[in-house]
Amino acid sequence: MPLGASPPESINLKPGFPHAEAPVALAQSIRVRGLVQGVGFRPTVWRLARDLGLWGDVRNDGDGVLIRAWVPDADGADRLDVLCERLRAECPPLARIDSIERVALDLPRPRRPDFQILASDATAVRTGVVADAATCAACAREIQAPADRRYRYPFTNCTHCGPRLTIIQAIPYDRANTSMAVFPLCPVCAAEYADPADRRFHAQPNACPVCGPRVWLADGEGSALPDPNQGTDAIAAAGRLLAQGRILAIKGIGGFHLACDAANVDAVAELRRRKRRFQKPFALMARDLAVIRRYCAAGEAQAALLTSPAAPICLLDRLPASTGPALAPDLAPGQSTLGFMLPYSPLHLLLLANWDRPLVMTSGNLSEEPQCIDNGDALERLGGLADAALLHDRAIINRADDSVVRLMDGAPRLLRRARGYAPAPLQLPPGFAAAPPVLAFGGELKNTICLLKDGQAILSQHLGDLEDARTAREYERTIDLYLALFEHRPERCAVDLHPDYRSTQTGRARAAHGGLALIEVQHHHAHIAAVLADQGWPLDAGPVLGIALDGLGYGADGTLWGGEFLIADYRTYRRVGWLRPVPMPGGTRAILEPWRNLLAQIEVCFGWEAFQHRWPDLALTRRLAERPITLLRTLMERRLNAPLTSSAGRLFDAVAAALGLCADGIVYEGQAAIELEALATAATGPASAGDGYPFGRIDTDGGTLLDPAPLWSVLFADLAAGIAPTRIALRFHLGFCTAVAALAADLARAAGLDHIALSGGVFQNRLVLEGVSERLRELGLTPMSHRQVPTNDGGLSLGQAVIAAAAR
Repeated sequence: MPLGASPPESINLKPGFPHAEAPVALAQSIRVRGLVQGVGFRPTVWRLARDLGLWGDVRNDGDGVLIRAWVPDADGADRLDVLCERLRAECPPLARIDSIERVALDLPRPRRPDFQILASDATAVRTGVVADAATCAACAREIQAPADRRYRYPFTNCTHCGPRLTIIQAIPYDRANTSMAVFPLCPVCAAEYADPADRRFHAQPNACPVCGPRVWLADGEGSALPDPNQGTDAIAAAGRLLAQGRILAIKGIGGFHLACDAANVDAVAELRRRKRRFQKPFALMARDLAVIRRYCAAGEAQAALLTSPAAPICLLDRLPASTGPALAPDLAPGQSTLGFMLPYSPLHLLLLANWDRPLVMTSGNLSEEPQCIDNGDALERLGGLADAALLHDRAIINRADDSVVRLMDGAPRLLRRARGYAPAPLQLPPGFAAAPPVLAFGGELKNTICLLKDGQAILSQHLGDLEDARTAREYERTIDLYLALFEHRPERCAVDLHPDYRSTQTGRARAAHGGLALIEVQHHHAHIAAVLADQGWPLDAGPVLGIALDGLGYGADGTLWGGEFLIADYRTYRRVGWLRPVPMPGGTRAILEPWRNLLAQIEVCFGWEAFQHRWPDLALTRRLAERPITLLRTLMERRLNAPLTSSAGRLFDAVAAALGLCADGIVYEGQAAIELEALATAATGPASAGDGYPFGRIDTDGGTLLDPAPLWSVLFADLAAGIAPTRIALRFHLGFCTAVAALAADLARAAGLDHIALSGGVFQNRLVLEGVSERLRELGLTPMSHRQVPTNDGGLSLGQAVIAAAAR
């Protein structure tokens, strides 16, 4: 009910509560829902209630927080209103109040004129799990103060910071249900834990050097290195090894990192060789914002992201000249950005305390494998990668990779949602409150799962690419864990339409085993639905025009889609436009070798002989002529291992190959398009939308095709004229954005729509997201894009879940 409104008919709660027979002027049961457990919410209630002179109690249960409050005298009837108002105003930093529900309480007041914090109730789970949070300022000061008992203790935390998801095994979030259960509290920590006035009251990971986890330094074989000070210098010793150019495996909050000195060229090169990660960028960790700003532009918005409790990796534009020690040149090959984060745990804070340059802090795994979380597994898998390991004995229950954020079109955009964000539930739009419980299985790449219940969506942390066997096993384990953790009993399972996705096969098997309804969701419809849910679009608000641009998705017609214009809502969609389809010669080989997509564009738009005759002197003509052109042309003509695709991602690959970027092959997903964006970003001189390459249109009975053929004639002419590749890359981006926005505007107006939903991995490209959005606004339309979940396939499970929930 609204704050301050008259309560409805009284109800009885908890018969048998100790009471006297004296009447009470006013009593209420106040239910607070949201992220309100393990964040210091009960102590806040306790403090405010005592300040207002209220009697009663507060407890955690499966629904969130339950307050029972009595006003002891008739003159204070408004104090319950004030309590609720102050709860919202003085909410703890990690808490999130979704709702406050108040009903009259028909019980006499308690005997004691006091307000108490009671033990948790184990009722049905309907509350959220808070994400792991970066070390707060108070804890950071303690570990740096020589006189403090937690001086240099790497597991210092309080209710405002520290691990949550990564240590939890069950709800309620109590110590017994975490990996801290094996560390009994010493008397001093126990006193803090039991004192409502202490900021460590019921801080479940609370510990100190006497009773908590310990850290030690081990060699590559796992043997502990000499430690004369019983662990207090293990982190300092690790720092000395890093300064000597060594590579270390470091156990953090959600998994292991591999670390080295980012300014040591040899160390960075050796890490790439050992990790088999030859091109993909490395994440960096710096001591503070001042260090980051020596290398990258970080304004107020970026600084707010970096210093937030989530502490994500933030993609930042490189500065043309550094004012700090020179960094290794191949930290992020072919890119105009660096991914920086700040130390988010006491261990990291202590490790970087004396570093005036960044450390590489990349995931502790071989390329494409899941991040290690267990000491034994890490020593086995990382033994040949790291020279030493900084280990600890607090178990990581749930792996959580570092989240990645980029500021685009004036707002933070999540590229990977994991540590610091997941699994904080998302409030679903109006109309979904009574939706049935759903389990959505996500896609094949950048997989997440999504549970939908009680008007909320619980999106898992980033799980990775299911093509890897280890990731697939972790995927199955995470499904089981989330179902148990949230006591979720789905009635519907939602999967991608693609029959060969491991996630689809898993969902089908589980639905069949449990006798559950199975709903297959078209990939790009799920993308658009994810935007709608992310933006709070009501269930019955009607359709929007959706633009879904990505690499590949299984289409309803059996072809591979990826450049789609859909009129869609949560229940239905209609394809009204798409990029002109071209073959993918060699099938999946075309994803890995961009030159194949360039050949397909040439063949469809000109024919190979006409192209060769028109531009015989281009270097790319000579390069392509050395390829098995005749064989691939035959495959495309006969549609043998050359499926048609309308993929925008493959178009970007083709343009990149024309400019010599990754033409022979990519080593990580999206590499060619990422390097093409970086090339365009480096262009100098004035530019406007009118400078963009032209696109055409082809009208068909089924919809309008956006035809890239006109751009190729101009692009090849620019190459022949010696125009700078940076300029060509920029002209492509400008023309693509203009053509996409113009077609969207025409299709939307024809349907009487004015909201345009943007989704798919191509919108991770800042030039595309900002370019399309700006042009849509100029045309009087309202673009809608992702903020709470990734625009790539990491947000796909949310779209699947809401579509399944909305199905009649």
